[in-house]
Amino acid sequence: MAQSMYHYMREAWKKPDTATMRDRMIAWRDSDAITVVDKPLRLDRARSLGYKAKKGFIVARIRLMRGGRTRKRIGVKGRKTRKQTIRKTLKMSYRWVAEMRASKFFNNLEVLNSYWIGKDGKHYFFEVILVDPQMPEIKNDKTMSWIYSGHHHGRVERGLTSAGKQSRGLITRRGHSPYLKVRPSLRAWNRRGK
Repeated sequence: MAQSMYHYMREAWKKPDTATMRDRMIAWRDSDAITVVDKPLRLDRARSLGYKAKKGFIVARIRLMRGGRTRKRIGVKGRKTRKQTIRKTLKMSYRWVAEMRASKFFNNLEVLNSYWIGKDGKHYFFEVILVDPQMPEIKNDKTMSWIYSGHHHGRVERGLTSAGKQSRGLITRRGHSPYLKVRPSLRAWNRRGK
């Protein structure tokens, strides 16, 4: 049975051509850390996450440094040695960090979602889908008008995108798992009548 175009695009991204990706990443390293792109590189993934080719949707490519979150060493005396760790463990995933940077750079837009597009020895590359909630095309769209309402402002900062929810342990890649957080917790549920 014949499959759709998006099916074959998805299959091609499972094992991308290394020579093509190498050339792309050389160009991406030369460009800015946050770059607006004309159209998504992975159209199948972008469409499944809510992207539409209409006014109000913007796709940005974000470049992040790999290798942990190094912090500057504190120069002022008077701290315990064990408190001066420069390599911190951050619970946020790189994808969530990319969404946060895009949200900070485009402060009038809301982040809809994001996806991975590549990595090399030094960097991770992500594409972040952003939406302008003030555009009339977004306000009149049945599937996207929810983002216009006020309580969806600052979704990334509150961890409400899929990357944020995964980092917080609310959803997993394969659906439900035994380690999935249950909200409200069972203790809170049993305590509700008291």
